[in-house]
Amino acid sequence: MVAYRIDRRSGIPAYVQLVLQTKQALRRGELTVGDQLPTAKDVVETLTINPNTVLKAYRELEREGLVAPQPGVGTFVVASLAKPGMAEKTALQRELNRWLDHGISAGLDRGDLEALVVSALDSRYDNEGEQP
Repeated sequence: MVAYRIDRRSGIPAYVQLVLQTKQALRRGELTVGDQLPTAKDVVETLTINPNTVLKAYRELEREGLVAPQPGVGTFVVASLAKPGMAEKTALQRELNRWLDHGISAGLDRGDLEALVVSALDSRYDNEGEQP
């Protein structure tokens, strides 16, 4: 099950953060078809946010065809965003963690590391997210 977190200083609406975190969990294979999302009540209690925020996020995920509500039961994943290459995620995650450790050792903070990653991604992918 996905464990949501909200960064109230990010400037990104809370419902968007929930949507993005759900999509990331789907991409990483942490959520798969048939998995149940946390109940809105559980998310509200854990994050102390408005119930409408959670419901808005879940409606957006439903609109995108990723989840479907089952009244009285919960909201379930109906589509995956994981790609076949994600099967190699453990090795890639180890490499990424080593890279992050190296950057942190060099005195870089989260913003610095994020800027490097975004720059590298931008140089390899066009505006559509496709490889050149």
